[in-house]
Amino acid sequence: METKKLNWFALSALSLSLGAAILATGPSAHGAPLASPAPGIGQEHGGWDEPPQEFREAQRKGFHDGVEGARSDFDHHRRPDVERRGEFRHPKVSRDLREDYRDGYRKGYERAMSHLMGGPGPGPGPGAGYGPGR
Repeated sequence: METKKLNWFALSALSLSLGAAILATGPSAHGAPLASPAPGIGQEHGGWDEPPQEFREAQRKGFHDGVEGARSDFDHHRRPDVERRGEFRHPKVSRDLREDYRDGYRKGYERAMSHLMGGPGPGPGPGAGYGPGR
């Protein structure tokens, strides 16, 4: 009977030790992906992904959506082309805000693509940007 108690105690102690060792090493040692910071974390206020102060609300929304669209295209190795983005072609805003939204979207997309590709950024004027005819 004494041997059973000793075996049970040894098995319990071993299990606790292994469990503690696994917990102490942390998730990265076991193949769990490490969380990446959310977009914008660690960036100064007014960073490359912030819309210009003078933008109206629809332009600001479009700008943010354009940045996210560019990130998606870049991450999926798609050719940069704002005209291919569904949210640019068919914005989910009221008719009277579509031009403002598209203006902001295009500018956000172009700025993000320039940043992601390591370029100097599209300059002002009609020749700047990406996509057909641009």
